Amino acid sequence: MVVFFGGTFLISFRIRRRRENADDFMTAGNRIGFGISAASMTATWIWASSMYASASSGYTYGISGPIHYGLWGALMILFIYPFGKRIREVAPKAHTLAEVMYARHGRGSQLMLASSNIVGSLISLMSNFIAGGVLISMLSPFNFVQGVIAIAAGVLLYTLWSGFRASVLTDFIQVMAMLATVVIVVPVIFVAADFPAAFETGAANLTPEQSNFFSSEAFMNQGAPYIAAVLAYAIGNQTIAQRLFAVRKDLIRPTFITATVGYGAMVIGVGMLGVLALYLGFEPTGGNTDNLIPEMAASYLPFALLCLVFVMIIGALASTADSDLSAMSSIVMADVYGQNIAGKQRANPAVMIWVGRITMIAATALAVVFASFEFSILDLLVFVGALWGALVFPVIASFYWKKVTNVGFVVGALAGIAIFIPVRFELFPYGGGFFALAIAVDVLAVLGIGVIFGLMAFGFFGLRTAYIVGVVTAVAAAPFAIGTLHEYATLSGSLVAYSASTILCFFLSFRSKREFDFSVIKERTGDFDTEHRHALGDDPETDETAQAADTVSGPAGARTANSTTKE
Repeated sequence: MVVFFGGTFLISFRIRRRRENADDFMTAGNRIGFGISAASMTATWIWASSMYASASSGYTYGISGPIHYGLWGALMILFIYPFGKRIREVAPKAHTLAEVMYARHGRGSQLMLASSNIVGSLISLMSNFIAGGVLISMLSPFNFVQGVIAIAAGVLLYTLWSGFRASVLTDFIQVMAMLATVVIVVPVIFVAADFPAAFETGAANLTPEQSNFFSSEAFMNQGAPYIAAVLAYAIGNQTIAQRLFAVRKDLIRPTFITATVGYGAMVIGVGMLGVLALYLGFEPTGGNTDNLIPEMAASYLPFALLCLVFVMIIGALASTADSDLSAMSSIVMADVYGQNIAGKQRANPAVMIWVGRITMIAATALAVVFASFEFSILDLLVFVGALWGALVFPVIASFYWKKVTNVGFVVGALAGIAIFIPVRFELFPYGGGFFALAIAVDVLAVLGIGVIFGLMAFGFFGLRTAYIVGVVTAVAAAPFAIGTLHEYATLSGSLVAYSASTILCFFLSFRSKREFDFSVIKERTGDFDTEHRHALGDDPETDETAQAADTVSGPAGARTANSTTKE
């Protein structure tokens, strides 16, 4: 831990500046090169919860579990980039999505998106601290709470110095360490557990559904809810948006394609440890599947490789935790202080830096307190995904459709969240004379299926194809879903959040006579620290983060000096 966090702190310390730039603290000047941006995107998407949840899915649903978890998560990264290109075209110098919503609609939608991201990032931060606490309590004399505090202090130590710039630079090292560890450790554990003989002798430990690669139970309980949840993560999550605003515009596509491959390979590979544990009849302590990876590692690995596993998991959780801290600090800096307290023209960049650092400290303290309750990581992931699911259509529509109104955005999102809660936690009485209520939930859920697939098609193929895909998938799913889908609370909760928000946002907006001019967003968003940027000449070569990014990105990054300045 001393070596890991000490090394990341030294990296952050070396890129410090006597006077930090507020915009670089949030988005690194919008000019990160390919190598660091792709690594940072991959590292942010791979958090400790991803590894633990993938192994848990393999242990619970069999061999198809990690596939459902890792494949859909990887594809959702791919689905970001067409929307990302549009977002950067409309708001090339923005810092947060909420800041863009303020320019697009006003304060209501801005605060809606900002507050949901603060809640989501706080839950994400907490789940990463939980993962770290579990690992440290198993592999050291520290108890769980001491482990959580140690992880929190280590992440805060290096992120506090330079914010997002520190996050993206350390992400590159962390993702390289994770990749090397997965390539070495997973095969070693399989060999030590007597693979492939273990899969033959342990087949009796599996139920028929667990041994079926095309298990409907695995798809309905893991795959389908994750398709819905991760699309919401892709669109509504500030940690993703922050990297979208930071990378050079011409590198958005290769960055997200590379991150898609990297995420899928690592997460599916680690998830197979859960499948191996299932075949071996391995029982995690207390029945808690979050213990699978550290306990499997401790059982089958020598000390040196056990240290690598420690680095892999610490790197995964640290790369996402520092992203959450950077995301929350940016939201409070740009949306709370910059737009609503001081105002964009009067915001003091030096004060903004301190606001961001104080936010990081406060968020870390809150996450440590909440982590002590040890909530289920998988449940937290699904809950946050559904929370953002209610925002997906209003956010995407706001970048393409000129008629979307602030009322449509806010009411649609609130309605999606309001209906998600009783459906997800099974508060509706479906039995007896309330069967009609169950059918109504199923119909909304089927419409949610059409919305999700329609939005996916829209990003790549345009509006006409999106209409066709959305209608066809909803009609095809209806005979199988209506009457039964409400029994899958996790899936139906996410789907009704999509459909309710879409329906209300559309019907409250389509009669609007106002047509928004998207060109004004570029004027209403942009740098806060204009004096400092002018003093630097807005030149990537004066920025150490950009130099490091271009060094990693090679020839593609080396040609940016003149073109970036012109932009």
